[in-house]
Amino acid sequence: MANGTGIGRVLRAPVSGWAWREFGYLMLGLPLSTVYFSLAITGISLGAGLLVTFLGIPVLAGVLAMCRGFGHLERARVRGLLRVEVADPEPVRAVKPGPLAAMGAVLKSGSAWRHALYSVIHFPWAVFTFSLALVFWVYGWAMLLYPLWYWVFPTYTDQPGLELFENDDRSFYLDGPAEIAAACLIGLAFTLLTPWVVRALTTVDRVLVAGLLGPSRLAHRVSELESDRGVVVDTAAADLRRIERDLHDGAQARL
Repeated sequence: MANGTGIGRVLRAPVSGWAWREFGYLMLGLPLSTVYFSLAITGISLGAGLLVTFLGIPVLAGVLAMCRGFGHLERARVRGLLRVEVADPEPVRAVKPGPLAAMGAVLKSGSAWRHALYSVIHFPWAVFTFSLALVFWVYGWAMLLYPLWYWVFPTYTDQPGLELFENDDRSFYLDGPAEIAAACLIGLAFTLLTPWVVRALTTVDRVLVAGLLGPSRLAHRVSELESDRGVVVDTAAADLRRIERDLHDGAQARL
């Protein structure tokens, strides 16, 4: 039964909703990462170059705030397409009011620098995942459906089928029944494999988003301690109310 269920899941994967959502996540990741990378690198370079003047500080603070905005979009994208909940990072709090204190708080924020790091390092990874996922997906479906569209070549071109290679004295085409069947089987193998390749690629994205765009370990631990303290306080208050009720209804009534 377990084997049947596993085989059924493999066979259903190419047409399942999760596979198409994760594929869409990778396809959307490249244009977004291009924007993140371009703006982050340009802004950080400009701010670093202007640090000899006062203008570098607000430029860097603005770039870091912008990267935190990118993180908000990425967490929403992961939540919507990968079905992964990543908590928001700890907010940036200035110890004093005023623009200078706010800029200083952003520059000292570890989460803001992690967002900037994500904006930079995710771009090459997005290029790789976009290319690999697109090649697997297009090649698999094109070859699987080749029996339905190979007629285009003899009808509209001078070729009997899809040409695989050509040398000086011979060309090899996918035109015979055996070649068409072999192409279809290879396409089926790629089509069944592609969702799991995409799942492996998006697993890395899950780790990147959770590690760089979520709360730090210290902030997460503080949140847990605050939650535990709240539970203890509520329990103690409930116990006190119970003791007061018992005294009022029991010992006080007898006295």
